[in-house]
Amino acid sequence: MTDAQYTTLPQWPNAYPASGASATLKLRNEDFIVTELPLQQPSGEGEHIWLDVEKTGANTAFVAQQLAEAAGVQERDVGYAGLKDRYAITRQWFSIYFPKGETPDLTQFQHPEFTVLSQSRHVKKLRPGDLQGNRFQIALREVTGDRDAIETNLKAVASHGVPNYFGAQRFGHDGGNVEQGRAMLAREIRVRNPKKKGIYLSAVRSFVFNEVLGLRIQQGLWGKTLPGDVMDEAGLPTGPLWGRGRVISTDQAQALEMGVAGRHATLCDGMEHAGLDQERRALVARPVDMSWEWPQADQLVLSFSLPAGNYATSVLNEILRTTEPDRHTENESAAVE
Repeated sequence: MTDAQYTTLPQWPNAYPASGASATLKLRNEDFIVTELPLQQPSGEGEHIWLDVEKTGANTAFVAQQLAEAAGVQERDVGYAGLKDRYAITRQWFSIYFPKGETPDLTQFQHPEFTVLSQSRHVKKLRPGDLQGNRFQIALREVTGDRDAIETNLKAVASHGVPNYFGAQRFGHDGGNVEQGRAMLAREIRVRNPKKKGIYLSAVRSFVFNEVLGLRIQQGLWGKTLPGDVMDEAGLPTGPLWGRGRVISTDQAQALEMGVAGRHATLCDGMEHAGLDQERRALVARPVDMSWEWPQADQLVLSFSLPAGNYATSVLNEILRTTEPDRHTENESAAVE
C-alpha cells in the first residue's frame, strides 16, 4: 500500500502459521468479560467521586453520559481510563468531579445496562491511559478445525507473545479513519471537531506503526532484534509512533522504519506538522497469566491479561479466525486503552 491508497486496510501478516480453525466471538455478552486493572485505588478523600462500574451491552461513553445526568454534572466532569467493548460484560472505573455539596450515593442508581458496585473519593480525575491493563476471559463458541493446530498456536502465543498490532477498531469502519486522516493531513478536508481530529491522527499513527511491524514479520524478523533497534524496559524491540523529532533507531532498524515512512510520506510529514512528537511502542505484546480450557469439544475459553494499549484481538488472531454476529459494532477498543 502506498500514498493515496487508504480506502481499505491491508491484511497484515501473522507471526505464526495459520491454524486453519475458526470460531464465533461474542455470541453472547458473557462470552467477553473484561476487568480493568487500575493504576491505583481511590484514597477515600478528594474532589472526585470514583465509581467501580460493571456494564453489560453498553458502551463506555453512554455510561459516562448516564452517570453525569445522575450526578447532575456536565459530561466533561466524568472521566475514565479507557473505552471498553459494548458487546461484553466489562468492569471499569469512572470518576466524577464533585467538589462541593452532599455526595450522591450512585450505588443506588438503577439502570438495566450497568451497576455501580462501589464508590469512594479521590484527589484526581481519571484520564485516558490511567490503567495498568485489562484482564480478559473470552469464550469462543462453534470452534471448528484442527484442535492440535489450535493448541500449538496457543502454546506459541503463551511463550513468545504476539505482534502488538493496533486492532481494527482503531481504524474505524472498513479502515475509513485512515483515509479521512490522510485527507485531513493533505488539507483536502478541514476537520474542526477536536475529538474527530484526534481520532483521525490516532488512526494514521497506528497505521504507520502496523506497517512497520507487518514489514518486519514479512521479512522473517518476528522474534528477532535488528541492529539499531530501540528496546523497551522489558528488553523487547519497539517501533515508531510517528511525529516530529529525530527517529532514535539506527542502522538496519532505522532504514526499515524510514523506508515505510517514505512510502507513506503524506501521513508521516503531516503528523510531524500536526504537532505529534516521536514516541515508541513495543512490537511484541505478551499475555500475562494465560490459560485455556475446553469446556466442550467446540468451545474454547481463554484467560489472560494485557498491558494498557494492547489488543485482545491481536492474541485471538494468532490462534484462529473469529467472526462476530452480524450487527452494527461501535468503534470501541477491545484492548482497551
